[in-house]
Amino acid sequence: MPDPASDDDDGPMIGNDTSTSAQGRARHAHQVLDEGAPDLDGLRAVVRSSWLRSLDLRAGAAPAPAPGGFLDEVDRYRRAHPMAAVMPVIDRLLIRPSASTGLLVAVGDELGNLLWVEGDDDAVRRAEARFFAPGMDWSERVMGTSAPGTALATGAGVQISGAEHLSEIAHIFSCTAVPLHDPDTGAVLGVVDITGGADAVAPHTLTLVQAAVAAAEAELRIARLTRDGSGSRPRSRGAASPALHRNTLHRNTLHRNTLQITGRDRGLLSLGGASRELSLRHTEILTLLARHPEGLTAQELADRLYADPDPTTLRAELVRLRRVLAGLGAAEALASQPYRLTVDLTLDADQVVRYVRRGAHRLALNLYRGLLLPRSTAPGIAALRAEVSAQLRESILADAGPDALMSYLDLREAADDVEAWRLALAVLPPRSPRRAVVVAHLERRERD
Repeated sequence: MPDPASDDDDGPMIGNDTSTSAQGRARHAHQVLDEGAPDLDGLRAVVRSSWLRSLDLRAGAAPAPAPGGFLDEVDRYRRAHPMAAVMPVIDRLLIRPSASTGLLVAVGDELGNLLWVEGDDDAVRRAEARFFAPGMDWSERVMGTSAPGTALATGAGVQISGAEHLSEIAHIFSCTAVPLHDPDTGAVLGVVDITGGADAVAPHTLTLVQAAVAAAEAELRIARLTRDGSGSRPRSRGAASPALHRNTLHRNTLHRNTLQITGRDRGLLSLGGASRELSLRHTEILTLLARHPEGLTAQELADRLYADPDPTTLRAELVRLRRVLAGLGAAEALASQPYRLTVDLTLDADQVVRYVRRGAHRLALNLYRGLLLPRSTAPGIAALRAEVSAQLRESILADAGPDALMSYLDLREAADDVEAWRLALAVLPPRSPRRAVVVAHLERRERD
């Protein structure tokens, strides 16, 4: 790593802030924080907001392995993750050009788990000593303020230098990170980061990483279009495609099959790279089958679909659904005896719940668009709708920071949630301009 900022250094420059002023203010914030009297006014706005979110989550003590045995399974997990499909582009545009500079290039998933950390051997070893390594969780929830975690929390590119990191373990690092989005759905797939010394937070570094991420998103879009048009893997397109072929990636590495049902009257199905809006009934069927990968009998599925179950009506719907799937090139995606899906299908509602359970409230709220399938009266869908809404609300009210709470209150379903609005009044700082909005809303509710 090239001359990373030491504990006695003032650190590099970020934008127009001199290293002395930016790092001095950050060190002052650490000092008063240790003394129990936080004074964050001197921090840059993006850093201050991140510290507040992180402190609300009581994060920033030390990195940790991702839960659920992720550390032991990182090789298999990252090969199947959509970010694997863009690694040839990242390698060509960032990793190889940085090889002789000592800079590290890290790529993480949408939750902040590091998947790849590439650079020269000495730099990698020094980073590993600070737990900056594949399989480690660098989200704001665990690490506090860091470029990868904060980029994911804000959905925008960010530069974090030296003492601006909340955790002292990361003070030797300066980093630039940019989130990467799915070109079809807009969902965050992961994050690309450059870590090192002063060069890692130079103004041109942010532009460089943003350009590499844009190229990776474009390559992913082209690969999907080429594959969908030819029915096979893309033909070679420069340096990236041969590497893509050598990796022999699973189809889902290019295409994360999804069904979007939150805040929608009818589901949007993305399957194998093709998308189509479904009828409400077909959306309900696919949602229930995605929630029961082991399969459902005709009677079990009918019980969850109809107030007055009728397997005969269900079979007719399934015939029509198979025709729709065939039109998307997935005629074999629906099997019978029992009825089940033969492809992995990710519900945006399930992703919301996973984010909530990890404390990634911003990611959950970015994905959650409102009550799922609000017009559905199917018993199984009504139960799922209540479950997802309740888990999101309980988590937000229990431990989310003011920013996430205010984002939650923007949802239509929260308009009459007096308890949530009163909680906002309690947690917002006394001089926050948002207090006036909360007070006015509560007064309207009382009048009504």
